[in-house]
Amino acid sequence: MTLEAVLIVAAALFSVGLYGALSQQVVVMVMMGLELMLNGVVLAAAAFWWFTAPAPSLQALLVVVLAAMTVEMAMGFAVATLLHRTSGADMTDMAGDLRG
Repeated sequence: MTLEAVLIVAAALFSVGLYGALSQQVVVMVMMGLELMLNGVVLAAAAFWWFTAPAPSLQALLVVVLAAMTVEMAMGFAVATLLHRTSGADMTDMAGDLRG
């Protein structure tokens, strides 16, 4: 697989995630779109690192970044679940009413 092919897949992931994040109103779907966007960026970074200087230390850095993304998304889903349980708001426009 060439660098161009991997970058096309990464751009497709990012594009689908951007569409999902901008077109949805449900909080969980927006977060899924953001996760796809982050995965596209990580895939592009991994491709650049692999094709320019394949080093094990860079692969370890990618594992750390993926672990941080996982924790961040788990916390986001926890906040979305708490928001839904306390106020029944599962849409982004309903969450805006909770300010103050």
